[in-house]
Amino acid sequence: MTVLERLRAAAARRPHADIAIAAVVYTVTLVTTAAGPAGAPIDAHGLSLAALACGALAARTWQPFTVLLISILAAEAYLLHYHDHRGQMILAAPLIALYTVAETSRRQRALFVGGLVMAVFAGVHLLARPGTWLGAENLALGALGALAVAAGTASRHRQAWLAEAQAAAAHAQADREAEAARRVTEERLRIARELHDVLGHHLALIHVQSGVAAHVLQADTQPHGRQARDAVAHIATASKTALADLADTVGLLRQPGEQLPPVQPTSGLAGIGDLVQGFARLGLAITQHTDGQPRPVPAATDLTAYRVVQESLTNVSKHAGPVPVILRWTYQPQALQVTVDNSPGRPNRQGPDASQGHGLTGMRERVTALGGILTAGPLPGGGYRVCATLPLTTGAAT
Repeated sequence: MTVLERLRAAAARRPHADIAIAAVVYTVTLVTTAAGPAGAPIDAHGLSLAALACGALAARTWQPFTVLLISILAAEAYLLHYHDHRGQMILAAPLIALYTVAETSRRQRALFVGGLVMAVFAGVHLLARPGTWLGAENLALGALGALAVAAGTASRHRQAWLAEAQAAAAHAQADREAEAARRVTEERLRIARELHDVLGHHLALIHVQSGVAAHVLQADTQPHGRQARDAVAHIATASKTALADLADTVGLLRQPGEQLPPVQPTSGLAGIGDLVQGFARLGLAITQHTDGQPRPVPAATDLTAYRVVQESLTNVSKHAGPVPVILRWTYQPQALQVTVDNSPGRPNRQGPDASQGHGLTGMRERVTALGGILTAGPLPGGGYRVCATLPLTTGAAT
């Protein structure tokens, strides 16, 4: 590190307070030494020693042990230079340096240094004035040294506590930010699921209806008939492309294995009649059966049952065509079982792979999030079955 870098580092420590403390101790030392009837004249040697003992305090936070050593030697030399109890205030400089050492060192090290400083003071005073080593001044100096060590240790503990509090606050802030990010991710996934359930349903209907229209217009050989067939073909192609793009988008947003919380209903079992009528217009012969006593269901179960039926009928229209469908509602004591069976449809389009896209994944996530069970697969005699068992307990509605 260059000299300029050292000066910049020292300036960054803001030594203004240390310089002010050094100036105050220096001034008070000179005044108390020269004041009073027994005052001594301040000579150049005294000025130099006082300046060295007090001026070293300006660097106490930078080099605490070096400052302590310099202030002790200079203060003792100053006291030896002025006899007869003059200049005792110079001892404030090494006491302040001792406080800084205790503040910046471990407890055992601070006690060791404090004890060593007191031993040095006692030894020097004993050599200089053997008759006063148990006097009031030495006892007061020992007490002040112990107080300096205690105050420095307390300050160090306070700084450590503040650092821990700041670290805990930063950790709590990081936890809050992580929780906010998690909720944003969950909301994105919820939107993705709703996007697929709603738009995918309608786009599938558009695709199926365009196929029906193209079949009806196949026999029309007039120019406007050909134009209509081309338009319908474009609609079928565009809807199929939109479905593929939607599936890709949902695939990017979904996280494998994540369980999403149920969302607030946008539709429910009250809309099953309209949903069945819409698919019936596409050629599905839907028969409904109800086993058990119908009763109100929790809101989350209501929405999930609707979505299961909606997605199942959409898959039937896409992969099996206009075939008979049996929709069965079974009200059990603790659960509602929804079963959608369809007969075999178009060749090579009906099977376990027909519904393995995001639609079936969305159904399974919804049902599992409620604590239910979803099974889907081909029937022994042909066709396909989707069966969802949804809990009717109060907890499912939360």
